[in-house]
Amino acid sequence: MSRENSQMIEDKSVDIEEENIARKERLFAIARWTLPSLMMVLFIGGWQAYVTIAQVPHYILPSPLLIAKTLVEDWSLLWPAMLMTGRLTVLALLFAVIGGLVIAVSFTQSKLVEMAMFPYAVILQVTPVVAIAPLLQVYVDNAFVAALLCAWIVAFFPILSNTTIGLKSTDHNLEDLFTIYGATRWQRLRYLSAPSALPYFLGGLKIAGGLALIGAVVAEFVIGRAGTGLGLASTLLEASYRFNFGRLYAALILISVMGVAIFGLMSLISHLCLYRWHESALKRE
Repeated sequence: MSRENSQMIEDKSVDIEEENIARKERLFAIARWTLPSLMMVLFIGGWQAYVTIAQVPHYILPSPLLIAKTLVEDWSLLWPAMLMTGRLTVLALLFAVIGGLVIAVSFTQSKLVEMAMFPYAVILQVTPVVAIAPLLQVYVDNAFVAALLCAWIVAFFPILSNTTIGLKSTDHNLEDLFTIYGATRWQRLRYLSAPSALPYFLGGLKIAGGLALIGAVVAEFVIGRAGTGLGLASTLLEASYRFNFGRLYAALILISVMGVAIFGLMSLISHLCLYRWHESALKRE
């Protein structure tokens, strides 16, 4: 067999292998969306069939059709409650990011500040928000502000902890290089520590986004018992008192949708910040 023929055979085998890889990638891209959608359709269909065949009362387990009907009919009630919960979650996350970043930078710039304040940050994290919410309701006149503080307490620590770890994870060789060139503290923070801490901060942001929603919902549950009527959690609580399980499940679904949307947004922000340079986001051939 001539060298040209063997080269042609090798080229054909390479082309076939590349086609197989491309075909697998297309199949995985399709399956990434179709399989979860198919599972959801099967789950909802099985749920509807079970409720219909077993004639389960709506106050025990409402059917998907009843929940969808309630979503449409009660949208004028659910939408303002959703906006309230969303506003509470976004503000709590925003304040958690600001507070966590500022305090994390303070910790890395001064060991004394870290030793003085870090134990109290841990105490805030490990104290259940259910125990804190009634106290805040007593001391804070505004119910929304009290719920905001509860959500902030829950979302604050992941930002602080992850960012602090990231700021302390700079390469020691690069630190020595910055020392040789006489870099200032600000230059070290901007050009060395901040890029090193960014993946850690974004990881904490993903966690804090979900925790901000959880904190908001828990605070609304606790504070909503006083009749303040905050957000989706209070709507859910009121629906349970009235045995309106269609509205209860509708509010629960909206809370879940908000959680998925927050996680998706945080993941998108993380990808946009890292995909050009960081190992965790680079796409390998």
